[in-house]
Amino acid sequence: MIAQLKRLDVTVRDLPLALALAVASAVPSLRNQGTQLGDLPTRPFDLLAVAVIVLECLPLAGRRRWPATSLIVVAAAFAVDQLRGYHTVAGTALPLALMSTGVYLEHHRRLIPVLLSAAYVPLALALDRRGSTEGPAGFITFYLLLAVAWGVGVWVRQYRVAEAERTRNAERTRIARELHDVVTHHVTAMVVQAEAARYLTAAPDRLDQTLTAVADTGRRAISDLRHLLDLLNPDHTTEPRGELRDLIEQTRQAGQPVEFVEEGNPAESAGSAEATAYRVVQEALTNALKYAHGRPTAVHVRHEEREIVVEISTDGTSGRSVGGSGRGLAGLRERVDMLGGEFSARHIKTGFVVTARIPA
Repeated sequence: MIAQLKRLDVTVRDLPLALALAVASAVPSLRNQGTQLGDLPTRPFDLLAVAVIVLECLPLAGRRRWPATSLIVVAAAFAVDQLRGYHTVAGTALPLALMSTGVYLEHHRRLIPVLLSAAYVPLALALDRRGSTEGPAGFITFYLLLAVAWGVGVWVRQYRVAEAERTRNAERTRIARELHDVVTHHVTAMVVQAEAARYLTAAPDRLDQTLTAVADTGRRAISDLRHLLDLLNPDHTTEPRGELRDLIEQTRQAGQPVEFVEEGNPAESAGSAEATAYRVVQEALTNALKYAHGRPTAVHVRHEEREIVVEISTDGTSGRSVGGSGRGLAGLRERVDMLGGEFSARHIKTGFVVTARIPA
């Protein structure tokens, strides 16, 4: 139901508020219960009162699409309402229109409060000439209340802008993390394979196998990048993820001896957990290629009923590095923490261990 309402045009969604306020203004028991700026004697309803109610209420339907126009029409009708002494409930539309304009108006935001303030002075003078007993204090108080309504709208707008900026920054971080996870692993494998190929000129068969592995890794990188681009598509709802066995085989082709054990079967509803487990293994293998190339590495993945447990251990941490930013492990920790899991990456006497417990 809520999703269907959100698909409606904003004018259609705001129309019920405008109609409800108009109907409330016509209820006999609520007549003369609206705003009474100036305290002029109340005038009985007539055709002009009906027109005033319509002009005060119906523009609220366009308060998001045409905020400035809506506010100007409502303000003009409100002035007539007070000068004629109708004092309808429809007068409530003025602060609502002010708040909406503060939230949704894109251009000339400083001009609106200036124009309304300038228009308020002749309205107060006209009410005073008609015998208003409000006095300067009353007019100033009402003006301050309108200023508060405008300020609330401005605050809401600033909050939404700040929230949108935080969301964009989080999205940029997520994209950077995805690019790091996808590109670093494949490129590292290609660099290691290419360096090994330099020493295989005397063994054409092995050289051909190594170059084929480099080409296969490059194709996998392109494929994963395409998956990432699909992820950035708003209509795409799943995370890019490959098969663990393919990842293990690719790492072996890069010259890293990897022992792989997988227990249990993935749960059907463990999509995010599966994707995160894949990234944990990928980053750990990337680091093994960088800092412990040629050292035995063990990958153990266990699918339990409520979680996925991943452990990757590498013997030794020496070996020539091909570069690294340190961003990978921090990104993995964020991923796992976001799902409510536990992550650790630590040195031990025999090497380095990465473990993750990811709720499924």
